[in-house]
Amino acid sequence: MDERQLRVLRELGELGSVTAAAEALRVTPSAVSQQLRLLQRSVPVPLTVREGRRLVLTPAGQALASAAIGVETALARARRSVDEFVGQADGLVSVAAFHSAAAAFWPHLLRALAAPGSPRLALADEDVAQSGFPPLTRDHDIVLAHRLDHAAPWPRTVSVTPLLHEPLDVALPAGHPLTARASLTPGDVAEEPWITVHDGFPLMATIDAVSAAAGRRLHLAHRINEFAVVAEVVAAGGGIALMPRWTARPHPQVVLRPLTGVHARRHVDALHRPERTARTAVESVLGHLRTAAASISSQNAPPVARRAARA
Repeated sequence: MDERQLRVLRELGELGSVTAAAEALRVTPSAVSQQLRLLQRSVPVPLTVREGRRLVLTPAGQALASAAIGVETALARARRSVDEFVGQADGLVSVAAFHSAAAAFWPHLLRALAAPGSPRLALADEDVAQSGFPPLTRDHDIVLAHRLDHAAPWPRTVSVTPLLHEPLDVALPAGHPLTARASLTPGDVAEEPWITVHDGFPLMATIDAVSAAAGRRLHLAHRINEFAVVAEVVAAGGGIALMPRWTARPHPQVVLRPLTGVHARRHVDALHRPERTARTAVESVLGHLRTAAASISSQNAPPVARRAARA
């Protein structure tokens, strides 16, 4: 049985005829009869009986019609609770992010939402491969994710709010001979030792593209996902690395140079399940993320003396 069937039974009991119930519900008499037949299939005793040309409720039907009042009341209260939850401007919003996005976006969010009545945040860091981001939307309202230009698009099971289309630059130790150049090609960097992320993480595909464009296998000296650590290793002369331009923090001993000849950009997107944005608080946080993205990308200065936070 469902709510519509119980409503039909209740109206039949109160109004005394299929025709009157149909008029009250603004449906046809045949639609009323169909709902009654469906309801009867789920109940082991008769709910209605013919009295001449009229269809009336049996004692079991009257009992169920009375219970239907309680059901409708409970459902109305539940809907009101949902409406209040959906419209709650200061509701709790959970946001997960990979590390460099967390470092870049979360301070903006926390400052923007500090006022009373703003959405409350529950923040979590998630360092996963590209395929691992969409499943995170089961547990979080919003997931900040990244993928490379030539990577597969996000699945249709999630909605996508684009935030950044961020260049990836080559990070060099200050004083390295290549810092004298305005930009670098794959051939320029092919002989250098590289610090890279682990296999399966988005930036590895660009490393592979650099190797293919240079026509030689790169020396992958170190595997480090934590880009704050990568920056320190680059500064100490341990190798060069790819670093995001806008979500990176400056390091006095690390210089960034643009890489040409390969697609060296990544998309930073907010992933969410479509139904989550029905909540006022979630939509508000998405709006603040878009504002933060505009602020972050406006820092599009020449990539000199920049450091990465963590991708």
